Amino acid sequence: MNAKKVSDSQIIMTELVLPNHTNQLGNLLGGQLMHWIDICAALSAAKHSNRVCVTASVDRIDFHHPIRLGDAVTLVASVNRVFRTSMEVGVKVYAQNFRDGTKIHTNTAYLTFVAVDNEGKPVPAAEAVPETEDEKRRYEEALIRRETRLKNRLQNQ
Repeated sequence: MNAKKVSDSQIIMTELVLPNHTNQLGNLLGGQLMHWIDICAALSAAKHSNRVCVTASVDRIDFHHPIRLGDAVTLVASVNRVFRTSMEVGVKVYAQNFRDGTKIHTNTAYLTFVAVDNEGKPVPAAEAVPETEDEKRRYEEALIRRETRLKNRLQNQ
């Protein structure tokens, strides 16, 4: 199986926050954002593996700033690291207000996906090769998050 560059897995997705996406305060619902994050991350994993990929876990989603009605939400996802059949995908979320001319980093999320065959069985995915310093940092941090995830799973059994 050939290795692939991390940058080749990048997916950029943009959504407009409409009234049906918001709570009573006019802020984007957390569940709606999680839905968009899951879709963007799944596309990144599928692009990397050339397979359907299913969500195995969501490690964390950090909410730094609220996203408002009318904001354009840009999600940027890429595979951080591959562990045989599973792969960690990182997603950064930005909110942009065109009237104000502002763009802020609002959220960060880490998800694990598994590439599956036509019967839904896990299959190995190509190694992800980091090239930039940021990609190398995310590659190393993905291993730490995986070890923590596995340790927590053992403790909760």
